[in-house]
Amino acid sequence: MNKYNLIFKFFFIYLVICANAYSQDLKLPNDIVALGSNKAPVKIKVFSSLTCPHCASFHIKVVPKIKDKYIDAGKVQLIFIDFPLDQAGFNASKLLHCIDEKKRIIFLDTIYEQQDKWTSGSNLIDINNNLKKIVKSLGITAAKFEECLNDDAIAEKILNNRIEGQKKYSINSTPTIIINEKKFEGSAIFKNIEKKIKKHI
Repeated sequence: MNKYNLIFKFFFIYLVICANAYSQDLKLPNDIVALGSNKAPVKIKVFSSLTCPHCASFHIKVVPKIKDKYIDAGKVQLIFIDFPLDQAGFNASKLLHCIDEKKRIIFLDTIYEQQDKWTSGSNLIDINNNLKKIVKSLGITAAKFEECLNDDAIAEKILNNRIEGQKKYSINSTPTIIINEKKFEGSAIFKNIEKKIKKHI
């Protein structure tokens, strides 16, 4: 009897190890934008709105440092999840998921770097026109722009991810940073983020 128990235990441990290895190598859904290997031991989710100045600051000042030191080394994967705070941010998110997957990080870089320009309109029509000019360089024509904004499937995915994030992590501001499924508290500067990363590698 003890012999069979021992075999069962080894078999169970083997299944757990295989399951963990498999889960680390799973590909993310197509509607999720990410930087880094799926096998990275540290997963950082960034819930942000494309109209949020603090999100722009995080993307411009902190993300490149994480990339250079940890993402390129295979230690961190950054996962960007839309959490639009207004209609302008929602529209920009729709465009992000309408564009070719290979251009999505470039889209984020461009949108955040030029956030002051495209969000400066006095109404939503002006903001959309500003946005239209910026994304033209990324291959989104005027016709494609309107098509993306009216794509119900994309809109539903964004809203569902927002609702799921709100329920799971009690998000009340952006950017909200989740490191290996734990909500990061405090100032989202590189030094503070790096302390948390080091605890997991």
